[in-house]
Amino acid sequence: MQHLKVLEHAGLLIVKKVGRIRWNYLDHVPIQEIYDRWISKYAQPSLEKLTRWKNELESIID
Repeated sequence: MQHLKVLEHAGLLIVKKVGRIRWNYLDHVPIQEIYDRWISKYAQPSLEKLTRWKNELESIID
């Protein structure tokens, strides 16, 4: 359970205790914030390039 404690302390895990049962859920908000801050700026140029390739290939096929 140590890995779950690490996620909980990082704010990435929501824990709900119901009696003796412990339900663990990933909190998508901080993960989305990380994506928006770090990953999206690198993903956008790649997506644009893939879209251009797709359009070029479709124009060749048609």
